[in-house]
Amino acid sequence: MTDKKERVGVYVCHCGSNIAGTVDVAEVSRWAGEELADEGVVVARDYEFMCSSLGQELIEADIKEQGLTRVVVAACSPHLHENTFRTATEKGGLNRYLCELVSIREQVSWVHTDMEQATVKAKAVVTSGVERVTYNEPLEPLKVPINPATLVVGGGIAGIQAALEIADSGFPVIMVEREPSIGGHMAQFDKTFPTLDCAACILSPKMVSVGDHPNVTLLTYSEVERVEGYVGNFTVTVRKRARMVDESRCTGCGICIEKCPKKVVDDVFEAGLGYRKAIYRPFPQAVPKYPVIDTESCIYFERGKCKASQNFFPTE
Repeated sequence: MTDKKERVGVYVCHCGSNIAGTVDVAEVSRWAGEELADEGVVVARDYEFMCSSLGQELIEADIKEQGLTRVVVAACSPHLHENTFRTATEKGGLNRYLCELVSIREQVSWVHTDMEQATVKAKAVVTSGVERVTYNEPLEPLKVPINPATLVVGGGIAGIQAALEIADSGFPVIMVEREPSIGGHMAQFDKTFPTLDCAACILSPKMVSVGDHPNVTLLTYSEVERVEGYVGNFTVTVRKRARMVDESRCTGCGICIEKCPKKVVDDVFEAGLGYRKAIYRPFPQAVPKYPVIDTESCIYFERGKCKASQNFFPTE
């Protein structure tokens, strides 16, 4: 406990029968008022719906009339109503961060069937909330500059759609895909459920849109190595593998693939059931269109001879 004796208000919500059906809410409220008085609790109430306007007004009135310096609300998950009760606390004249919300719905009533055991646990949860709120300090929201760019990791259909929606809204997007082309598993499918539409017919236009979109920076054959920073100001390190193809001169004609003498089993796009060349595009509609050389299979990288892809390059 802190040296200063805080005046704490405890509010226990029935949430209809969501909580009261399993927890003896009135008993928890009575117990908190009597047994936690030495911990600073000066008022403890239970109400059917604390999140209602009347429930919030109850908190506001007690802060002003009872001189509360801290508020504990035992109700549902903070994910749902933390902002609701912090706002009520602020309207009562307290800093919004001097309110603590503890969950006795998701963490107590919804995971128990025995009312006696659930009530004992609810008391323990309320006690922890009272202990914790005495250490809360007044805070003020800070405004920090936010980088509007979004990093989309993975160029499958979900990543493609997310990138397009963000980019179409006017924000910059950086898409990172570890394979030589975006498209993901959908590019491997023939038909899509339930309409049996051609998978490529749906996917290809979206792939082209991502590749051509002025707000999208496409980093294929790349992987995220490190993420640092915080929300709105991340610094991401991306390792981009070498394609071994000069993208500034490549036209995507495919002659190099046609002339390459080396075939290997395609363990990725063909799932080990087909072959590809040592220089290859994963599939005909690949975006970007530039092929990549598999250096572990390429004859030139193995023996220092061949260079068929370079020798048949149309602009050489």
